[in-house]
Amino acid sequence: MSERCGLVAVIGAPNAGKSTLVNALVGQKVAIVSPKAQTTRARLLGIALHADAQIILADTPGIFAPKRRLDRAMVSAAWEGAHEADAILLVVDSIKLRRHELEPLLETLKARPERKLLALNKVDACAKEPLLALAQELTAAADFDEVFFVSALTGDGVPELKARLAELMPEGPWHYPEDQVSNASERLLACEITREQLYCQLHDELPYDSAVRPESYKHRKDGSVEIRQQIVVARESQKAIVLGKGGLRIKAIGEAARKELSELLGVKVHLFLHVKVEENWPEARDIYEEMGLDWVK
Repeated sequence: MSERCGLVAVIGAPNAGKSTLVNALVGQKVAIVSPKAQTTRARLLGIALHADAQIILADTPGIFAPKRRLDRAMVSAAWEGAHEADAILLVVDSIKLRRHELEPLLETLKARPERKLLALNKVDACAKEPLLALAQELTAAADFDEVFFVSALTGDGVPELKARLAELMPEGPWHYPEDQVSNASERLLACEITREQLYCQLHDELPYDSAVRPESYKHRKDGSVEIRQQIVVARESQKAIVLGKGGLRIKAIGEAARKELSELLGVKVHLFLHVKVEENWPEARDIYEEMGLDWVK
């Protein structure tokens, strides 16, 4: 049996469920998930296996109308993920369509030469007939080759989508070892998991402009890992929110992130967090490099 390997760009409007779907296709968590829009910032690669095929999934930031430098860098990373892909998979939230973001996306996709697949997500919460009408409407708008009805959360339709993506991958050697599930380093993944906890625990209290930076990542002699990270916020008032009364909030964030990291890495984790106020961090070039984003003027 000859090997197959290819790249699938997973794109969509913010909060369509792209990261949840990538995690479902890979079979374990490789991308952080949050109800907050635009959680994914850098282009992360999830690596899924099916039969003789290695499917490299580019989990891209949500595509939206960019207003700031960080937004522009994220949208640029999303389209970069679609460039030279063997297939583009557009994920659409069947419940909250976000038409104002979806329509320009369909217009751009219409002209793209790559094979285009449509995944209508969250079908477990939708009636069948409106879904079929939506599939017809979107296929007509962007000329999709195939449509899949999935629920990234329950796994409905995911095996069928994965099997089809595997068939579409071109013949060629695998790019990654069989046991590798992501291109993200443990250092970057650790920062992402802390950022996920920031979003999960603070919800709308913490504005979008926060980042988690790696300071050190050391393997101790006893086999455990010591991780030090910096949470960067833009204002003193935000620092107070992250710390919480008597430091209780940052303690809870650290405990939840540490527990998940221990499970993910399979070793004991010592996680140390501190908060720094940096008013213009979205203009700092080095932070973009840490996130894996290009500096976009």
